[in-house]
Amino acid sequence: MNRSILLADALNTHWAVIPERLATYSSVLHRWASGQAATHDVLASIEADKTARAARSQSTQLASSGGIAVLKLYGVITQRGNMLDDLSGAGATSTQKFSNALREALADDSIGQILIDIDSPGGNVYGVGELAAEIFAARGQKPIVAIANSLAASAAYWIGAQASEFYVTPGGEVGSIGVYMMHQDCSAYMEAEGIKTTFIQAGAHKTEGNGYAPLGAEAQEFLQSRTNDYYTAFIKAVAKGRGVNLDAVRNDMGQGRCFGADAALAAKMVDGIATFDDVLRKMQKQAKSTRTAPQLARAQRELSILG
Repeated sequence: MNRSILLADALNTHWAVIPERLATYSSVLHRWASGQAATHDVLASIEADKTARAARSQSTQLASSGGIAVLKLYGVITQRGNMLDDLSGAGATSTQKFSNALREALADDSIGQILIDIDSPGGNVYGVGELAAEIFAARGQKPIVAIANSLAASAAYWIGAQASEFYVTPGGEVGSIGVYMMHQDCSAYMEAEGIKTTFIQAGAHKTEGNGYAPLGAEAQEFLQSRTNDYYTAFIKAVAKGRGVNLDAVRNDMGQGRCFGADAALAAKMVDGIATFDDVLRKMQKQAKSTRTAPQLARAQRELSILG
């Protein structure tokens, strides 16, 4: 992927992600754009993260049994394709691919429950609202449980809050409810380099917000309104998913901050504090005592065949 395009996407898109994580990716992209090579320590760290992620994915696959499908929501959230996979060993999750996996689990009669394993700082807002709505609607078909294991921030919390039940590990964090974007004015740097950019445009506002000039008041006001739109959609989805009013989300759930497990439980952001294994055991126990309608139908078909 063209480095300049990737850099522009990172800076000019609305994000629901913890700021320090986006700052890290932004610095990496700036380094790429300037042609600087990654240091040995950075490369070693990325490889170590990838190895740990691969081991975790294998463990999650082994947990997907007994009528329980474990769906992974790891790393930065994007809409199409794991476009940030090569920026960090933490990887990325595509809302499009996750939605496909969710639909497959819902359609599979052998699966009675779905567990969403979340470890994500959030990501791009595109596709998040749609996936959140799909998860909420799916609660009527099969029990859907989510766990912050150990981070469900911003867009990841937006998604996780739609589950039938939501847990956080004892040392985990959830929250960072908010949306933002960045504008960088590179005009002084470009001028110092002897580069002057002239836009040839049609449409009065077509080039507003570009990085080759200061951000005007009118453009900033418009970009703020778009940010407010995404934020409103975010808090409405959380209020619906968690069964609370908008004021509770807006005022009592951190106002953009992440909460630790105890504070999150007190603010009704989660339903309990538990490890991944604790939640999985609870679901397995429930699976033994209850059967969903699709499972019953399948059992009846098998009996009729044997009959």
